[in-house]
Amino acid sequence: MNILILSSGTRNKIVQYFKKTLEGKGKVICTDMSELAPSIYEADKYYTVPRMTEPGYIDVILDICQKEKIDGVLSLIDPELSLLAKNKDKFTAVGTKVIGSSYDLCELSLDKYEMYKWLSAHGYKCAKSYMDKELFFADVEAGKAKYPVFVKPAKGSASIAISKVYDKETVELLFSHDENLMIQEFLDGQEIGADVYIDMISGEVVSIFTKKKILMRAGETDKAVSFKEDNLFELIQKFVSEAGYRGQIDIDIFDVNGEYYISEVNPRFGGGYPHAYECGVNHMRMIINNLCNKKNNCYIGKYEEGRVMMKYNELKIIEVK
Repeated sequence: MNILILSSGTRNKIVQYFKKTLEGKGKVICTDMSELAPSIYEADKYYTVPRMTEPGYIDVILDICQKEKIDGVLSLIDPELSLLAKNKDKFTAVGTKVIGSSYDLCELSLDKYEMYKWLSAHGYKCAKSYMDKELFFADVEAGKAKYPVFVKPAKGSASIAISKVYDKETVELLFSHDENLMIQEFLDGQEIGADVYIDMISGEVVSIFTKKKILMRAGETDKAVSFKEDNLFELIQKFVSEAGYRGQIDIDIFDVNGEYYISEVNPRFGGGYPHAYECGVNHMRMIINNLCNKKNNCYIGKYEEGRVMMKYNELKIIEVK
């Protein structure tokens, strides 16, 4: 059983967890465009590859899959998820299964405004959003919207270029420099992260781990505490099943006065997943089971509450050749 992790970057823990779960019965191979990506040195083998936007990139990855007899491939960055899904048949042809959701769902998840429209149309509570600033200004005048708000790229990740805005002048200034921005209602509540696994064979939600976020840094959870809430589990199951996700996903949710608002979905391992793993929620095992054509049993909520995750810096030292 050989796993290929694309764009592994600084996600050392993900690589370590796959290696530990495989127990030497397969290889974990990583790629990155830089030899200074620390996670590649945790792998059994690594390849430095071109930027994913370069012509011929997917052929490079397919060659690696054939050469290394890769059983399953996944990416740890958002833009690459759609690329993998789009080329799913090419990977199948070389004996490699793409671990993840459909192309349409990867695209929907990447586009925050389209996700807002989908959530609204399907009756889920979510932050009201605008692509047209004039409509937002009109709603402010009518008392239907208020400051502060978030102004962010409609497509983006890692909380890059997000601004918390308190007045019309700043909104105008930001929109004058970028045409692809959206305005999003500020949700004043407890932010929650959910690590979810949807069985790739049965299509059933088989694992949910939820945590209350205590501290964020660069768009990732820095400190969090595990908790359980049956109503939240039911909401996540309903949403994920209705949308049709598969494999590993990460969901951001807000608890606003006891009401759950779905914010964003990342169809990949999130930066806070190590919290789940260290609490006994092993999604690597579930992926390997699916690659072996085994369905997973339900593992929803099977972890202890009140366990706190605290990230800290580690170092990787290599010799420059």
